[in-house]
Amino acid sequence: MNILISGGGTGGHIFPALSIANALKRRMPDANILFVGAEGRMEMERVPAAGYEIIGLPVAGFDRKRLWRNIPVLFKLWKSLRKARRIINDFKPDIAVGVGGYASGPILKAAQRRNIPTLLQEQNSYAGVTNKLLAHKAGKICVAYDGMERFFPAEKIVMTGNPVRANLLHCTMSREEAKKALGFDADKPLVVSLGGSLGAQSLNESIQSALPLIDENGIQLLWQTGKLYYERCAPSAEHYPLVKAMPFVSEMDVAYKAADLVVARAGAGTISELQLLGVPAILIPSPNVAEDHQRKNAMALSTIGAAVMIPDDKAPAMLGQTIATLINDEQKRNNLAAKVAEMALEKSDEKIVDEIIKLANKQ
Repeated sequence: MNILISGGGTGGHIFPALSIANALKRRMPDANILFVGAEGRMEMERVPAAGYEIIGLPVAGFDRKRLWRNIPVLFKLWKSLRKARRIINDFKPDIAVGVGGYASGPILKAAQRRNIPTLLQEQNSYAGVTNKLLAHKAGKICVAYDGMERFFPAEKIVMTGNPVRANLLHCTMSREEAKKALGFDADKPLVVSLGGSLGAQSLNESIQSALPLIDENGIQLLWQTGKLYYERCAPSAEHYPLVKAMPFVSEMDVAYKAADLVVARAGAGTISELQLLGVPAILIPSPNVAEDHQRKNAMALSTIGAAVMIPDDKAPAMLGQTIATLINDEQKRNNLAAKVAEMALEKSDEKIVDEIIKLANKQ
C-alpha cells in the first residue's frame, strides 16, 4: 500500500503525523509512506530524522492582516498545486492523509481530484481553514473534541483523539525520582513551564514577572525558554536558586512525571499530552494563531474544570499568584488532574490507522 501523509509547520502537526506513520509501519511493515511538507519548515528536518522520506512544497500561509502581501503567496500556491499533481502521478497513493498545516491543502486537493480517498486529522477544537475546505470530499475526519459537526459533515466524523509521542507514556519513575533526575529537590514542589521548541516571547515575559512570587513560595521551576529566548531569559533565572532555565527539554517524559503543575500554551498536542498523563496545568493560549484556536482549545478544558486558563495579555500580572495559589492547594490540583485525565482518548494512532485501512480497502 502507498500512503501519503501531509502537513506540518509546527510540532503540533508533525508529532501526530509521525505517530500515525509509526503505527502504520507496525501494522503494515511493507507499506510505502511518503510525507509532503512545506519547504523551510520544521517537518523538513524532523521527518527524515524519524526515518521517512519527505518532499517539500513551496507553499506559505496567507497573511490575513496585510492582504497586499499575499501576491507572492498565491504564486507559491500555484507552484505547489502543480508540484502536488506531479507527486500524486509519481507516487500513486492508495490514500492521502492530511494532518493540517500549509502543505496538506495542495496535496490533498490534488488527490481528491484524482478520486484518491483522503482522511483528515483535525487536532483542535476549532477546525482549521485547510481542513474545512477539504472536508466535503474527504472520506473520514478524525477529531479530538465533541461538537465538531459545527465544521464537518457529521457522518464523516470519527472520535479518535490526537496521537502523542509514544515515549511520553512509558516513564516508570515516581515523581520524586523524576525530580531528582532533573536535578531538583524531591521534597519541594516543581512547576514546569513549556513554551515550545522555539519559545514564546510573551509566555517567557510572564514567567519573568512571576519569578519573585515563585521564589517567595519556595517553588522550584523548570523553565523551557525555547532556543530563541534562552540567552535573554537565562540571566533572570540565575538570580533564583530554585529556577533552572534551559532552551529545550529533551526528556519530556521525565519532565511531565516530575511536574506538580505545568504552565504551557494551549496547542492541541500539548493538551492531548496533559490529558493522557493527567497533569494539572495553567494554559496561556497564544493570541498569534489562526482563528484564535488555542483560546478555544483552552476553554474546552477550563469550562469543565480540567485546566486553569489565563489570557495572554493578563498573564504578566496574574501568573505568579495563580501558580502560588495552585501549588498551595493540593486538592485543587488533584481535581484538575482528575478532570483532564477524564478527557483522554487512548491509542489514537491505532484508531486513525483503522480508518485509513478501511478507506483504502474500500477504494
